[in-house]
Amino acid sequence: MFKWTAGFPACLSAALIIFTGSLVVAVAASPDGAGGGRGSGRGNATAVQQPTPAASPSTPSDYVGEDTCLACHEGRAYTGTRHAITALPRSPAATHGCESCHGPGKAHAESGDTALIVNPSKLPPQRASETCATCHDRRSHALWQGSQHDSRNVGCVSCHSVHAPKGPKQIKTESQLTLCANCHRDKVAKLDRSGHMPVREGKMECATCHNPHGATNVKLLRKGDSIAELCTSCHADKRGPYLWEHAPSRDGCTTCHDPHGTSNERMLVSKPPIFCQRCHVSTRHPSTIYDAALIGSGATPSVRIYARSCVTCHSAIHGSNHPSGQRFIR
Repeated sequence: MFKWTAGFPACLSAALIIFTGSLVVAVAASPDGAGGGRGSGRGNATAVQQPTPAASPSTPSDYVGEDTCLACHEGRAYTGTRHAITALPRSPAATHGCESCHGPGKAHAESGDTALIVNPSKLPPQRASETCATCHDRRSHALWQGSQHDSRNVGCVSCHSVHAPKGPKQIKTESQLTLCANCHRDKVAKLDRSGHMPVREGKMECATCHNPHGATNVKLLRKGDSIAELCTSCHADKRGPYLWEHAPSRDGCTTCHDPHGTSNERMLVSKPPIFCQRCHVSTRHPSTIYDAALIGSGATPSVRIYARSCVTCHSAIHGSNHPSGQRFIR
């Protein structure tokens, strides 16, 4: 019969004490002080390999100064740009000058080896953008990482030039429109159509509506979470809410309008009344296309040949708050 003590047999308690003491002695006798698990089967002859310490960061002696860089790269000065403003604490001129972006230049200056200096123009776009993002990571640039342009290998150096800018914001072309046209040719081509287009007139630019550095909504829109919210930030009279809502207006402005330009008035995607009859194919009015047979080609043409646009009567087409405006006539 066992005599139980605090829930354990006396012999088991003694065995547990002996085993625990032996384990403590084994750990203390281990060469690395971390127990015998790492050195099992190797004895004391092989020591445990310690991790290699990380490389030390650059020291002030690794930087040679901007004057040393310009002694060879005379035409690469960035004077006249925001990078050269010493009053900006995050600018290169306020930190290490050229070496703020290209890295410490002592080894490159002494050997002349181009492999010992960072050249963003020769790096992959995403790698080059990481250098720019060390400073440009706030406000409109905060959402750059993972944005549509970043995920498609369009980097900062694809559009901007630090040493040879030609336009505002240090872009590579004279205007933002010509810069965006390098990729978005289908959108820029629409600007030359006959429809009224403020971008062509210089009243707007691509970045007025889009943020090329990233956004949390569709199409890199600068304001709102939808196209309708962006458009109504300027066209406030079309915002609503309305007592009588027109469904296409609620779904989005681009249902009826092409914001980049069309050949129709008011940037409509097609010419009325055919434009309205894309949806209203069965109404109280003649719902067929207004062709020559319907309009009439005789001496007395149909009255629909004059002012036959639907908005002649349905003038409140975006919505109406009038009690009798169910048909958007007011």
